[in-house]
Amino acid sequence: MTSAYPEQRVNGVFYQKVQSSIGTGTTARKTEQYFYYYVQERDDEVLELQPLGPDNTFFGQSQTISRDELLESYLPEPQKSLEFARHQAEKQHEVQKAVARGDKFYKRGQTYSAEFEYGKALSLDEDNVRANFGIGLCYISRGEKDKARLVFDRLVEIDAAFEDEHKHLFNEFGISLRKAGMHPEALAYYARALVLCPDDENLHHNMARAAYEMGEPDLAQEHLSSCLKLNPAHPEALQFVDYLKRKQQA
Repeated sequence: MTSAYPEQRVNGVFYQKVQSSIGTGTTARKTEQYFYYYVQERDDEVLELQPLGPDNTFFGQSQTISRDELLESYLPEPQKSLEFARHQAEKQHEVQKAVARGDKFYKRGQTYSAEFEYGKALSLDEDNVRANFGIGLCYISRGEKDKARLVFDRLVEIDAAFEDEHKHLFNEFGISLRKAGMHPEALAYYARALVLCPDDENLHHNMARAAYEMGEPDLAQEHLSSCLKLNPAHPEALQFVDYLKRKQQA
């Protein structure tokens, strides 16, 4: 079947009409039910189908289908698509306000108030990068390592956490993990970033520091070598190498 969407990526609300019979004999009657789904095309051209509730919120499990399956069994719903887009925009506005309040409280050192605001943001968007970083930083600053590890586990699964727009928060979180003595987590965190940014020499330098503080000088040296291979003039790495040499000679 020829696709009706040859050039643009699918993104909107579709519905499926399901007919069923109720009753038997002379009392039997047919009914129609409409089921709505938000459909989004992924980078691999697979369509992700997410059931929608009456208030335009997601529920249940998503599934993947092909374009041909979409065309055969579902119809577009332009009005619902507009309503969904408005709902999402309003939700994101609320998320942004809560995160901004959280940032304000965190900078003041009011970590419990900050945690409350970040939590409100995450209740609306559990994958919001800034809210996840923020609540993680609150836990680390209070020494609540078990809670911080839960946030860490969530963050390393979110690719957007390692994008350039979140570089400041990314660095702050990694440094905070290391300073809190969470060296294995810091190493795993930077290793995850290396998968997405393999040519970032600063990640190797950060891993070298975490490895050294964890009592792994050989591993630290390996990462310093990788850092200097990418940038032979990296000043902090050169200073670190010199420091390690002096320690060995002492």
